[in-house]
Amino acid sequence: MIIEARFNGPPDSGNGGWSAGVFATAYGGDGQVEVTLRRPPPLDTPLALLDGEVRDPAGEVVAQLRPAAELDDVVPPVDLATARAASAAYPGLVDHPFPGCYVCGPERDDGLRIFPGRLPDGRTAAPVRTPREVGSAMVWAALDCPGGWAVIGPGRPYVLGRIAARVEALPRPGDECVVTGAAIAVEGRKALVRSSLYGADGALLAHARATWIAV
Repeated sequence: MIIEARFNGPPDSGNGGWSAGVFATAYGGDGQVEVTLRRPPPLDTPLALLDGEVRDPAGEVVAQLRPAAELDDVVPPVDLATARAASAAYPGLVDHPFPGCYVCGPERDDGLRIFPGRLPDGRTAAPVRTPREVGSAMVWAALDCPGGWAVIGPGRPYVLGRIAARVEALPRPGDECVVTGAAIAVEGRKALVRSSLYGADGALLAHARATWIAV
C-alpha cells in the first residue's frame, strides 16, 4: 500500500479518511471496519498490513484495524439545494488549518472540494461531485472531513484519530451526492462525530462514526 502525495491531509501526511479507506480495503473490503491511526500516515511510502497492523518500512505502527461494532447511527440527509447553501458558508474558505487537504482544502483545485458548512441545527452538509475514478477510499474520504467540521472552529484544529465506516454502495462517476456530519459529544481533546453520504437519488451510500483529536 502507498498513500500517494496528492491524497494528503496536513501537508506531509495522508488524509485520514482516504488513508483509512485504503487500509480498510486491504484489510477486508467494505464491511464494517474500524481504523485507528497511531501516527500520521506517511506519503509515498510502502506500507504493509500484517495481523491488523499497518507498518512502515522501519516497522513503526501507522494504524490498527479491527472489525467494527454495529454502525447503526446515520446523520439525516438534506436536499441538494440545502447542501449547496450550507457549503457556500463553509468556514474553511476563510480559516482552514490545512488548506491543501485533498478532501476539503480550498487550495486544491484537483481535490474532492467537499466544503461542509453548518446548518441551523449544528449539522454540516455539503455537495459531493463524484470523480471519474470511484473507489472505497474516495467514499471513506468523503465521510471524513464533514464530521470533523462539526467541531473544527477558529483556532481549534482537529485531526482524525479513529474512524469506522460501512459502505453500502459506491456512487456513480459524475453524480452529485450529499454528505452530512454531526458532532455527538466532546470530551476534553476528543470529539465523537458521525457522517453519512447520500447518492443523487437520496439513497444512503455509506456512513461512519469517528473520533477527532484537537491539536
